[in-house]
Amino acid sequence: MVFLITMPFRSCTLASAHFAALVARFLVKRDALFSSRMKILWSLVFAPLVAGSVHAQIQVELRFARVQYVAYEPLVATVKITNLAGREIVLRDGQGERWFGFEITANEGRLLSPNRQNAEESLRIRTGETVTRKINLAPVYPMQEFGPYHVRAHVFFADLNKFFYSQSKVVQVGDARAIWQQTVGVPAGMPGAGGERTYSLLSNRFPDHTKLYVRVEDRSTGAVYSTYPLGRAIAYGDPQAELDRSNQLHVLHCAGPRTWAYSEIGLNGQLLARSTFMETKTRPKLQLSADGQIAVRGGIMDAPVAQSAKQPASKLSARPATPPADD
Repeated sequence: MVFLITMPFRSCTLASAHFAALVARFLVKRDALFSSRMKILWSLVFAPLVAGSVHAQIQVELRFARVQYVAYEPLVATVKITNLAGREIVLRDGQGERWFGFEITANEGRLLSPNRQNAEESLRIRTGETVTRKINLAPVYPMQEFGPYHVRAHVFFADLNKFFYSQSKVVQVGDARAIWQQTVGVPAGMPGAGGERTYSLLSNRFPDHTKLYVRVEDRSTGAVYSTYPLGRAIAYGDPQAELDRSNQLHVLHCAGPRTWAYSEIGLNGQLLARSTFMETKTRPKLQLSADGQIAVRGGIMDAPVAQSAKQPASKLSARPATPPADD
């Protein structure tokens, strides 16, 4: 026996409509769920990539030649700025911010303020180009107290109103051991005439070498005119120091095996002359003449290899004075 179940036409229509509504609601929820999942996927995968590309538009690198420095000596920071924006950029002051600067903290996180604000001209950097700047921090920031300093360079990109920072570097500032000192008067006709200057030769030991420094200061006022290295020194007797008739300092010290470095320093701390002498049958030494002049006697001046034998070496006073390369 077969039973045939029939349904009124209106009831069938209502059921179909209800089914269609359920399907529509399912599709809406599915699309919403898919959209939500896509947003999560975007935030987890794609957003960091975009953020990274924005963050990496300008790369800033900071480097120092060494970690240990003597108080008042040049403290040169080398900063490399690389354009990764994919287009040419111009770094300039804007939004009340200077485009280039440093953040320096001393003990207990104390932030140092610059002694003066150096005006930096706008800098145009081509796509992918790296620009290097060298800044002596010693005269700009009060970094003469002994202790560690945390230094970070920053670049402000006005187009994005955003700062880009280098990694933080630590430098240690200390003092060196005084091995010779002499206070002299400033002769008439010279800058600061009637005042006093104190010359000091300092020795500072690093992990793998010892370096000789000179400092020129006015102890009556506390002014330090300069402190800088005269080069490496080896333990082969104390450096020889002499004053000429103008009270300028002449120093001769052993810089290596059979190698002697000569330096002449002015009353305001300027390096007036610098030469190297090689020990031969006689060892170089400073000699004061009757008229108050200083000369190096013995040894032979280390002249450039390319210099012709027919051309005699120039006088010490005629040679440009360049400080030794930093280690």
